[in-house]
Amino acid sequence: MAGHSQFKNIMHRKGAQDAQRAKIFTKLAREITVSAKIGLPDPAANPRLRAAIIAARAQSMPKDNIDRAIKRALPGGDDANYVEMRYEGRGPGGVFLIVEALTDNRNRTASEVRSTFNKLGGQMGETNSVLFNFERVGLIQYKPEAADADAMFEAALDAGAQDVVSTDDGHDVLTAPDELHAVKDALEKTFGEAAAARLEWKPQTTVSLDAETAQSLFKLIDALDDNDDVQRVFGNYELSDEVAAALEA
Repeated sequence: MAGHSQFKNIMHRKGAQDAQRAKIFTKLAREITVSAKIGLPDPAANPRLRAAIIAARAQSMPKDNIDRAIKRALPGGDDANYVEMRYEGRGPGGVFLIVEALTDNRNRTASEVRSTFNKLGGQMGETNSVLFNFERVGLIQYKPEAADADAMFEAALDAGAQDVVSTDDGHDVLTAPDELHAVKDALEKTFGEAAAARLEWKPQTTVSLDAETAQSLFKLIDALDDNDDVQRVFGNYELSDEVAAALEA
């Protein structure tokens, strides 16, 4: 019986992983479709679509799924009219949160996001209530093996980047929002395709959290992210090495 129970647990975990993977693919496909509708359905002529496809590849999204998402942007391909929405609020510990969404029903998504905030110790605010603490930046990411820190820093600044942060996990190249794709194109001539390229909300000041507050915050963020309409959640929190280790234990 123990073996049967273990098998059931393994299958349950696999089912949960498959469901999470499907949800990620749904969000990626929506971004691809919207990007192709806003611009041209050709990634060579549409920087946002190019970035969306890079993000999809980074999650091992099959090429057929990517192609289908682009085709939905063509006339007659998809009647859904998605709009970009931004919601703002505060989470546990007073952390500022920005929630980006793509939705075909603004009232539904706003109601669901507000309900999630209220249920999990947060409070949704008005537009621009926390935005003042964030800066819009372009982010280009490379894996650590793409280059050493000095080479990446020099090439990125020559290409017009604002800053580079290199760690054991890789290289984060920061740019002005309207310079993102020009810098990315320049770097790719030297280092090959980037692992990711997107716009981010970078906090100006951060809040340091203890383990208990961090757990509560992450429950809220996970619940928001679980909404099919929500694309990304940004927060101005930071964790010490001790707290991060405690959460992983």
